[in-house]
This record gives sequence, structure tokens and C-alpha cells, in this order.
Amino acid sequence: MYLDEQLEVLINEAPEHGVPIPVMEKAVGPTLKFFASQLQHEKYYVLQGKDHAWLMTTLSNRKNPTQEKRVIYAFSTRKDAEAFQGIINPEIRIVFLPVTHLLFQLFSVESIDSVIFRDVPGNKQHEVEIPRAKLQNIIQQQLRRLKLTSKTNNTIPPNLA
Repeated sequence: MYLDEQLEVLINEAPEHGVPIPVMEKAVGPTLKFFASQLQHEKYYVLQGKDHAWLMTTLSNRKNPTQEKRVIYAFSTRKDAEAFQGIINPEIRIVFLPVTHLLFQLFSVESIDSVIFRDVPGNKQHEVEIPRAKLQNIIQQQLRRLKLTSKTNNTIPPNLA
């Protein structure tokens, strides 16, 4: 499965991002795979500005306009990315990213609240939103579980047979 190959790349690069490999293998990776497997595609197109930062969209709650969230849109086709809000700007690039890498960046970039995946080409109504807080909460649960497991393993005497 291609998701496993994507995760292998992230695991190998984990130390460069300040994440220990065991944490990536046992907590972050499985969580990214869980969310990625709920989506229809293994790669998505996203918009970037000239500084390589993602193009963020601020959405307001219709019932409470003061409540806002910053989102990134991820598109299943290049055509949908190009047509997004009719944007024609030479400073905006369209990049193709593996879904697990996109989710990992969502996990690590605090200025983004969610990624909205447009899974069905040409359909603006079918969207899957993955909130950063939900992704982080599950990773934190996995880390706590990992910590508990390592404490349990450390209390077993080495000469127990």
C-alpha cells in the first residue's frame, strides 16, 4: 500500500523534524495512516505562495461571524486547484503532496486549524475536514499509551523467565 511507503519516508525524516523515530513509528505514523485511509486519494494538490507557505483561507461561522478558523484546501485534481475561487496569480503555485505529509504538516503547523479535502473532482459540496485539534488529540493519546507501555516494560525484571 502506498500509504505505508509515504509513512516510511516520514519516519526516516522524523529526526530532521525533531521527532524521535519510535514516536513516529508508534504514535504519529499510525494516526496519520488512520486519517489518510479515510480519504479517497493518496496525494493532493495544495496552493502555495511564493514564500512556499500554504495559501490559507479564513472561514467565518455564519451564525457567529466573530468565530473564525484558518483552513487549507487540498484538491484531488490540479484542475480543481486551479479553479479554486477563480485565482489567477503567478505568485501562487500548485504543489502535489502525499496525503500523509500533508497531515503531518497539519499536525505541526499551529497557524492552521483544519485541512479541507475535496475528494470528488469538480464537486465543491463533497468535502472532508480534518481538524488539527482532533489529529493532535489522537496523537497525544497514542503518546500517552506509548509512555505507559514503556513504563510497564521497564518494571519487568530482566531475569524473569
